[in-house]
Amino acid sequence: MRVAYAVGRRLGGAVERNRWRRRLRAIAGEVCAALPAGAYLVVAGPGIGVLAFDELKKQVTDAMRRASERAG
Repeated sequence: MRVAYAVGRRLGGAVERNRWRRRLRAIAGEVCAALPAGAYLVVAGPGIGVLAFDELKKQVTDAMRRASERAG
């Protein structure tokens, strides 16, 4: 499975963007076993800053599952 992350400058400086990228990478690492192989793009929008990790994980997982269902 390949996963790319798009984290824009609106989320903050490089340190903050890398923090969000690491969080998204951790979530994708946990979820990848349950999803079909493929390429995924995870885009982090400005609203990500208010989400707790558990809520972020739920939203990313749901979005990746919906994307895999549409593709397959």
